[in-house]
Amino acid sequence: MLGSEFVEKVRDYLLHVGEEAQGIAVIPCNPEQSKHLETARMRICDTWIDFVNLRCEEYCENSRIPTVQKYGTAEEDAYRRDLTINSLFYNINTSSIEDYTKRGIADLKSGKIVTPLPPKSTFMDDPLRVLRAIRFGARFGFILDEELKEAASCDEVKAALSAKISRERIGTEIDLMISGNQPVQAMTYICDLKLFWVVFSLHPKYEPAVPEGCDRLCVAYLDATWNLIQLIGNSTFNDEQRRLALYTAMFLPLRKTMYKDNKAKKIPVVNYIFRDSLKRKVSDAETVINVHYAFEKFLPLIPYFASNEDVLLTEVDWEREFVDVPLASKPRVLTGFLLRELKDFWRVALLMSTLVYPRNIDCTEDLLNKNFELERRRSLFKAAEDAVLKLGLDKIWDIKPLVNGRDIMNVLQLKSGGPLVREWQQKILAWQLARPSATAEECLEWMRETHSKRLRME
Repeated sequence: MLGSEFVEKVRDYLLHVGEEAQGIAVIPCNPEQSKHLETARMRICDTWIDFVNLRCEEYCENSRIPTVQKYGTAEEDAYRRDLTINSLFYNINTSSIEDYTKRGIADLKSGKIVTPLPPKSTFMDDPLRVLRAIRFGARFGFILDEELKEAASCDEVKAALSAKISRERIGTEIDLMISGNQPVQAMTYICDLKLFWVVFSLHPKYEPAVPEGCDRLCVAYLDATWNLIQLIGNSTFNDEQRRLALYTAMFLPLRKTMYKDNKAKKIPVVNYIFRDSLKRKVSDAETVINVHYAFEKFLPLIPYFASNEDVLLTEVDWEREFVDVPLASKPRVLTGFLLRELKDFWRVALLMSTLVYPRNIDCTEDLLNKNFELERRRSLFKAAEDAVLKLGLDKIWDIKPLVNGRDIMNVLQLKSGGPLVREWQQKILAWQLARPSATAEECLEWMRETHSKRLRME
């Protein structure tokens, strides 16, 4: 019977023995979301239980949707599973494990990723199983079966993965890998099996051309970042910062690759990967692209952070609003603006800058050869992080301006806002960052003097 029918019988039994039946729900089929089988669930003794019937299915050639669904035996159900280690049953009547494929327990003990049926036919039935095999292999440190690897990398399976599986489902699997305990191993498998550009597909018209071996360089940046995070300490980053730091690192080699939208505007290809290839949140794409853009602003500051010598800041291109800032305060002002731009992801940007520092040296070969110089990079990161905190800039993006737009308009004697008000807002922010203990009255007085001097000069 269907899971929904069985749940009704469980409910009747619970009511009969005086127990409460909680949270009964039926999750219907939804082919658009790649959910093709009905599942029922309920809560029993504070545990959520899913109920689904034993299946025996056949798939049509160009879709994951089963064309024939019928009730199967436990053995038939076991053989339609993705991997032997996922095909084990627990018999609640005999309190025993039932291994219908005759190798699930053996593969679990020996650490092998194997499909119950021939891998090519298993993957052609449901190509998402390729990514699941990779994810489980990486997660448990298991070895992928040679025949499985051969099938996973063949052109037919790669084409089926592109054509039959929704991009949302691919994105979900990749997210689980990146958020998991072995993201580097997972991406290395994807790279080795020639699946990198199938999964992270690029816009048809991107430029400049991606060099050969770019996929391996992407994984090398991921590898270096993962190891650097472990060395710095996992507690430095929360789960979301760590997840997006790994994506940011992996796509560093693609940060200058662009495509044009319908209005001929240049868009980073990383935006296409997140929003079209993986169907992830818009905010994921925005954060990674923002860090790609902003982390290079950290590069000229790193020598200052590491040695605290003012003279090293001559490399910084000071913008107009920094003209009136005292030399000694300029590092705080520049860093403050940068942190207000990056907010909670400033440490991620700093991490990226330590990976490519110094920028006039090509580190491609070192990365590919796993010569990461982790201790040197960790020292740079910690010195810069300590300097930022010493400047009192953590959470600086939460600090409110001393004066608002109306105050600015009053001083400038303007009737409406506009570019001039926005220009003064930036000047005021720079002035405030340079003088963290200043008051609103002092800021207004400085404004009046500066504005008066400007009028006299004009």
